[in-house]
Amino acid sequence: MSILEAIIIAIVEGLTEFLPVSSTGHMIITQALLGIESTDFVRFFTVNIQLGAILSVVVLYWQRFFKMNSCRIFDPQAVAGASAGKRGSIYLKRFLYKYDFYWKLLIACIPGLVLGLLFDDIIDRVLGSVSVVSFMLVIGGVFMLFVDKWFNKPLPDQSITTRRAWLIGLSQCAAMFFPGLSRSMATIVGGMMTKLNRKNAAEFSFFLAVPTMLGASLVKTLSLVKEPAGKALLQENIGLLLIGNLVAFVVAMIAIRFFIDFLTKYGFKAFGVYRIVIGGVLLILIFSGINLSMV
Repeated sequence: MSILEAIIIAIVEGLTEFLPVSSTGHMIITQALLGIESTDFVRFFTVNIQLGAILSVVVLYWQRFFKMNSCRIFDPQAVAGASAGKRGSIYLKRFLYKYDFYWKLLIACIPGLVLGLLFDDIIDRVLGSVSVVSFMLVIGGVFMLFVDKWFNKPLPDQSITTRRAWLIGLSQCAAMFFPGLSRSMATIVGGMMTKLNRKNAAEFSFFLAVPTMLGASLVKTLSLVKEPAGKALLQENIGLLLIGNLVAFVVAMIAIRFFIDFLTKYGFKAFGVYRIVIGGVLLILIFSGINLSMV
């Protein structure tokens, strides 16, 4: 992989990772157009540069990520007169309140983590199907044409409750078994189904991407470096990885700002049409006999 190819792939990653358009589908098209062979390193590269993309979320929303609720967990006055068992319960509630943001992210991560561990082999096989990705791009695109009509009915209370976090986490699982559906699309729609408005649903989708994608990247990295050949491959290409992550970081910051503004004003229809077009292009390439390798 050349430096130029690495930059192009990183730009595509940064543009598509947080938009409901399937970054996987775009990686397929990009590799096909550039004629990049799907080697072990290329597959690792496309996962690793997600670190740059998720760092953009942390930087853009740093106040949300590092601001904790004001609460003294072990406050003697809060447990005055309470029994030992009751004190433990009070301390736990105060702890969860103080770290509410992280607690809700953990709740949302649990469904994907459990299913990922149980069905890892099945997910890998499904992810390797370009046809599945292409069809799901089209099907998801058609669905998105109606998302605003069906689910844009927000309630006054926009707080992320435990129930909302759990349901959004369950929604994320759909993207695990149907690659091309888009993790972003699944979680944003999941949030809107719990009566969040479009902006809040999209932002929680961004936040949930951080632990989810960080975990995926770490797993891929550990899998690569456990073999001497993989460790050598990583060392030889460290420059490409740094460039890719930097480009993905910058582009993702721009894409997130654009997406929030566009989504708030115009909704999902444009993304639905775009998905149908991209999925259609992939299907035409497949039925034309062109060999497309998964990233």
